[in-house]
Amino acid sequence: MRHSPDYAAGDDEWVAALVRENPWAAFVSFVPGRGLVASHYPVMLDEEADGIVLLSHVGRPDERAHELGRHELLAIVEGPQGYVSPGWYGVSPAVPTWNFAVAHLYGTPELLSGEENLAVLDRMVELLERPLPEPFLMAGTLQNEEYARRIVGGTVGFRMRVTRLEGKEKMSQDKPAAVVDRVLEALRAPGPYRNPRLARRMEQVHRPRGTDDA
Repeated sequence: MRHSPDYAAGDDEWVAALVRENPWAAFVSFVPGRGLVASHYPVMLDEEADGIVLLSHVGRPDERAHELGRHELLAIVEGPQGYVSPGWYGVSPAVPTWNFAVAHLYGTPELLSGEENLAVLDRMVELLERPLPEPFLMAGTLQNEEYARRIVGGTVGFRMRVTRLEGKEKMSQDKPAAVVDRVLEALRAPGPYRNPRLARRMEQVHRPRGTDDA
């Protein structure tokens, strides 16, 4: 990732929040003799661990494609992102840009046993179903629990302690407040680049909770 001190992020608290809010990751390995291998799966934090520890799984045979557990794995977690037009700035000169939040997380996975994997999948489903009015739990009924136990063998779970990380959050921090306000307005307005989620993230960066907007 390009080194940009003005947009650097990535302490444990920032990364943890990014993963909680965006529980989907791209996993990338370099496998000798094969080259780069990439997969995409849901991810969550081991909230009981010290530091940043990821919990996830891959579907078979991706564990063989990645040689999972034998070497370092890169997990890429992205937050809100989107195009920002220079026409929104109201100043000149100006150029287009792209705002985003992303973390590159590195570590060597530790494979889970079948029972550990089932427990992690159960927790992940519960986490993702929690906002729904009638959560569908993997072990919600005896019939569904039996079905879950049958299909869990098609996945390989893993725990990955993050040993190094890079984070970047580019949310127009280099722009005056008046320009930021115009970008926020444009992102919330109808149009091809309407992006309320990015606008909310920008507002969190520029106006952290508890600050005075006056």
